[in-house]
Amino acid sequence: MTAHNGRWRLRHPGEKAFLAFGLLACAVALPTWPGAVLSGGTAAALLLGPARVSAVVLLRAARVPVLFVTTSAVPLLVAVQPSGGVSWNPNGAGEALTATGRALAALLCLLLFSATTPLSDVIPRLRRLGVPAAVTEVAGVTYRMIFLLVDSLRTVREAQAARLGYRSWRTAYRSLAGQAAAVFVRAFARARRLEEGLALRGYAGSLAVQVEPRRVSPGFVAATLALLAAVVVASLRLRGPS
Repeated sequence: MTAHNGRWRLRHPGEKAFLAFGLLACAVALPTWPGAVLSGGTAAALLLGPARVSAVVLLRAARVPVLFVTTSAVPLLVAVQPSGGVSWNPNGAGEALTATGRALAALLCLLLFSATTPLSDVIPRLRRLGVPAAVTEVAGVTYRMIFLLVDSLRTVREAQAARLGYRSWRTAYRSLAGQAAAVFVRAFARARRLEEGLALRGYAGSLAVQVEPRRVSPGFVAATLALLAAVVVASLRLRGPS
C-alpha cells in the first residue's frame, strides 16, 4: 500500500522509471566503489527523504532479497580445486564484497521504483511501448489474484489458529496441509468466476482500461539528469586515475 499512498503517487511513472533505472544503470556500469555505493545511497536517501517511505517498510521489503544476496556471495569465498577439494579463495573476499555491494545498490534502485509506483499505473501504459495486450492483461490479472490469494491465506490461517490448529508441530503440519488445499480450491473457484464474468461481458481478447492522465514534470526530469550526472562525476573523481 506504500506505493498507492506515497508522496510520489501522482507523479508520472515515466519520471520515476527514468530516475530509478538511471541510478540502476549507474550502479551496474560504474565501479562498485564508489559508483555502486553512491547510486545505492542516493536511492536510499530518496526513498527515506523526498519519497517519504518508512524505514520499517523499506527494511521489511528488502530483508528477503538481502538475505538471498548475502548467502549467494558466500560461495565466492572458496575455490574448488581440480582434485575435488575445497580451499580458501584469496580473492574471494574482494569478489564477494564487489558482488554484494553492486547487488544491494541495484536492489535499492529497484525499490525506489516499486515502492513509489503502483503496478496498476504501469501495466496500462506498457501497451504504448509495444507490449502485447495479452501480456499486460495476464500481468494485471496475476497482480490482482496475488492479493486475493494472500487475503484468503490470511483468513484460513486465522480460522485455523482460532481452532488451536498450531498448538503443536503435528497440528501445525496438518493445518498447513489443509491451508494449502483450501487456498488452491479458492484460487480455482475465483479463476473460474473471473472467466465466466469476462465471457458474460463479451470479452473479445482485450480489456478496456481507463488510464488516469499524468503530465511529465520538466523540472523533475531536469533534476534527475543533474542527479545522475552528479553521481557519475563524483564516482569518477573519487575513483581517481586507474
